[in-house]
Amino acid sequence: MLPFKLVYADDYYLPIGTHVFPAEKYRRIHQRLLESGLAEPADFVTPQPASDQDVLLVHTPQYVHKLKTGTLSAREELEMEVPYSPELVRAFWLAAGGSILAADFALNDRIAFNLGGGFHHAFPDHGEGFCMVHDVAVAIRRMQRDDKITRAMTVDCDVHQGNGTAAIFAGVRIPSAPLPSMAASTLSPGRPAKLRNAHDGDVFTISLHQENNYPPYKPPSSIDVDLPDEIGDDDYLAWLDNALSSGLRQFDPELICYVAGADPYREDQLGGLSLTIEGLKKRDELMFRVARTRDIPVMVTLAGGYAQRVEDTVVIHCNTVQAAKEVFGAR
Repeated sequence: MLPFKLVYADDYYLPIGTHVFPAEKYRRIHQRLLESGLAEPADFVTPQPASDQDVLLVHTPQYVHKLKTGTLSAREELEMEVPYSPELVRAFWLAAGGSILAADFALNDRIAFNLGGGFHHAFPDHGEGFCMVHDVAVAIRRMQRDDKITRAMTVDCDVHQGNGTAAIFAGVRIPSAPLPSMAASTLSPGRPAKLRNAHDGDVFTISLHQENNYPPYKPPSSIDVDLPDEIGDDDYLAWLDNALSSGLRQFDPELICYVAGADPYREDQLGGLSLTIEGLKKRDELMFRVARTRDIPVMVTLAGGYAQRVEDTVVIHCNTVQAAKEVFGAR
C-alpha cells in the first residue's frame, strides 16, 4: 500500500471526441497502476466536484455563469480549444474538486496526487489551451480560505508555460492578441536558457518550459526558466535544481503544488524538448527529494502529455507515482 493517496474518478475522462489531448489517459493510468502492483484499490479516493463557491475563489462570476449556462462566445470556445458541453463542465468541476482533496491529503500525509488536473492555462475570465478551470489555483485558494495554509508555491514542469497560473497569482491582465493555438503551435529557433525572476504575493510561481512554444505571450511567473529547443535530461535537471534552490531561498511555502507534465518528453507531439522517460522520472525524484528534505507537503497534478504513443504518456505519469513511492516510501 502506498504511503499517500491517489485522487481519481472515472469521470475525469474529458468528452472531447477525437483530439490531440488523450482523454482516455486517466483511465489507462489508473489501470496501469493497479495492474503493475504499484497501487492497490485502497490507495485511491474518489473526489466530489468543486462547489461553485470554490471555483469563484479564482474565476469571475461572469465566466462561471457562461460555463454553467453554455453561453460562451464562439471566440471563447475556440480559445479553449476543446468543444464545449455541459458534460465537459462537470469534468472540470470534478478535476478541481480532486485537486482540493489532494491538497488536503498532502497537508496531512506530506504528499498526495490528483491523477487529473493541472489545467494551468485557465485564466480568471476565460479558458485557453485545453483548460477550462484552473484546478490548482482553486485548490490553493480553498486551502487559504480555510486557514490551512497562508503561502503556497507552484512548480510547473509542463513543456508549456503556466500562463494562467502566472496571471492569476500576479493579477496580470493579458492584452488582446490574435487567437493563439496550443494544438497548432509552431517552434522557432531556440536561444540559450534564461531565468526570469520577479515575485510579490502569497503564492510563488515557478515555470520551467520551452521558450519557443505556446503560449506566444508569457506573463511573468515569480521564476520563469525559458528553455531552448531540444534541451536534454542533464541540462533540464540542472535548471530545475537551480530554480528550486532560488525559489526556496526567497520564499517559504507551506504547500508545493507540482504540475508534473509528461510533455517535455522527446517524442511529444506538442513539445520540442528532448527529455527521456528516465530523465522525466529523475525530474520527479529531484522535486520530491527537495520537498521531503525541507518537509514541505506536495500536491501533485499530472497535467499535459501528448506523446505519439499514448502508452508513453501513461508510463511517464505512472513513473511520477513510482518516484514518490521511492522518495516518501520510507517513514
